[in-house]
Amino acid sequence: MAFSQKILPHYTYADYLLWEGKWELIDGFPIAMSPSPVPKHQRISVALSTAFSLAIKNCKKCIVYDPIDYKIAEDIVLQPDILIVCGEINKNYLDFPPALVVEILSPSTALRDRHTKFDIYEQQEIGFYLIVDPEKDNIEVYQLIDKKYTLVPSPDDTYRFVFDEDCVAVINSKDIW
Repeated sequence: MAFSQKILPHYTYADYLLWEGKWELIDGFPIAMSPSPVPKHQRISVALSTAFSLAIKNCKKCIVYDPIDYKIAEDIVLQPDILIVCGEINKNYLDFPPALVVEILSPSTALRDRHTKFDIYEQQEIGFYLIVDPEKDNIEVYQLIDKKYTLVPSPDDTYRFVFDEDCVAVINSKDIW
C-alpha cells in the first residue's frame, strides 16, 4: 500500500504576527492558546509572579514577566506563563534565553509542557524550568546542570534560585497554594 506524502504548511514569525488571539509556534506548527486559563491557573500565576518579584526586588538586572513572546527561531515562538529575564529586552519579543521559565499545566498543554517545551528549554540552556501542576498543588523545579535538567528535591518545599551573584530568589512553594 502506497502512502501519500502529507504536505503541511510551515509558518514563521512573520506569519505569527498576523494572527489574532494567543498562539505559540513550534517547528512552524501553530498552536492556539485557548481557551483562556481557568481561575486557579491565574491565581497560581499571580502568586508565583508576586513571590518572585518580591524575592528579586533589589536585583538590578532581572525582571519577572507574565507571558511575552520568546522567539527562539523564525519558526519557534513560545509564551511561558512566567519568565525571569536577566538583561535588557530591546525588541518586541525576547530573543535570548531567560533565566527561568514557568509553565502551569492544563489538560490541553500538559504533554507539550512536559516533553516538547521541556526539550526546547533544555536545549536553550535556560537555568531553571518550573512545571506547576494545579491539580496536585505541586511544583517540579528543574535546574540545568551539565546542560541537562535535573529535578531539584526539597524536603521543606523551599527552593533557592541563583540567577547571578546579585540576583537570588528563595521561594517556598507552600506559599503559592
